Amino acid sequence: MNWIEDMNKALDYIEENLENNISSEDVAKAAHVSKFYFLRIFNILSGITVGEYIRQRRLSLAVKEVVSTKHKIVDISLKYGYETPEAFTKAFKKLHDISPSEARKTKENLKAFPPFSFQIIVRGEEKMNYRIVKKDEFKVVGIKKRVTNKNGENFKAIPKFWDQLCENGSYSILDKNKGKLGVMGICYNFDMECNEFDYIIAIEGENIDGLEEFEVLNIKSHTFAIFESIGPMPKAIQDTWDRIFAEWFPATKYEHADGPELEVYYPGDSSSKDYKSEVWIPIIDK
Repeated sequence: MNWIEDMNKALDYIEENLENNISSEDVAKAAHVSKFYFLRIFNILSGITVGEYIRQRRLSLAVKEVVSTKHKIVDISLKYGYETPEAFTKAFKKLHDISPSEARKTKENLKAFPPFSFQIIVRGEEKMNYRIVKKDEFKVVGIKKRVTNKNGENFKAIPKFWDQLCENGSYSILDKNKGKLGVMGICYNFDMECNEFDYIIAIEGENIDGLEEFEVLNIKSHTFAIFESIGPMPKAIQDTWDRIFAEWFPATKYEHADGPELEVYYPGDSSSKDYKSEVWIPIIDK
């Protein structure tokens, strides 16, 4: 697969259909990848959902029509997918701080949201150390939190979640009962349209004494790409996540398998420059 070419074909498809209904399935089909994979990698690389990108691109074109034509505002709003002129005006004012009618008069202080393009940037960094492992189905038990990755909020919320469990004693209970994989952080139950997922801090097993409330997650058999991360938390593992989606996926023949993603933390000083952790990504060979 020519990753760059195919992903940009999906962006071209969006541009060509901004005046029509656009489904996530059709966008992913244009890129010759699964819907989950396209939505996941688009969100990781851009920081917004495909739905938000489409809305912003439509609004940019609508703004151009508002200021450069005499078309009725109601007709422009309907053309670009807004059910009512009120909904269009609300979105317009959120972006420009003025109403469409005011913008038509002044033609000042208007913002544009240009189309994206995918590129591979050669950074000259060290090679990514990874291995491919087939793991049988297993269960984990732990404490769950619903997280949003809108505006990078997950990079703030997840470290706070770990701190919370350390402070209330839950982490100590998990740590005393951990298996070979230690205490893990697992992302699953993704809703890529809403930019949300579940994050569970867990250990292997399906029951644990000492916790009043816990969740059990069954992880089906998957082939995982396992990436080594060396350095202090949380920056080291966050950098590893970025490189997996920005560099490794585009450079390989693999695709995300739409399953839980694991962060595996090994014993040691997590603030040390030599601290080792891993990111496990479920994959399929394309």
